[in-house]
Amino acid sequence: MDSPSRIEMQTFRNLAKGRPLRSVQAGEVIFQPGDPGDCLYCVVKGRVGIEWADGRLSETIEPGSSFGVGALVDPQHRRFGTATALSDGELLAMNREEFLLAIQELPMFALEMLQDLDGRLRDLKIRTSTEARDGIGG
Repeated sequence: MDSPSRIEMQTFRNLAKGRPLRSVQAGEVIFQPGDPGDCLYCVVKGRVGIEWADGRLSETIEPGSSFGVGALVDPQHRRFGTATALSDGELLAMNREEFLLAIQELPMFALEMLQDLDGRLRDLKIRTSTEARDGIGG
């Protein structure tokens, strides 16, 4: 069962209508540290792994989640981590203008995306605090 924090797949399907999807192959690097960040990615099919902090931190992005949101916030954004396709899949890429249009078309997308990001950040905080505790005590 999908996590309730993930963006509803129907929302993604609606956003993807008429927009080209980027096909990715397992093992393909989508971006790496220092790359210019000009778009947000939404996972429509497949899975994407994100690693940062020299591989000490990682996360798997499933369908219904997005990544690379920093590109929407800062026009001079540089990627911080490495995103790699873990399986063959399809991504919906949106630059800032496309993202703003998507919010106009489907206002719930913004709320669903914030809920998804909040859930992922909460999971990351729990994981890192547990790993730090176990590392200190072990």
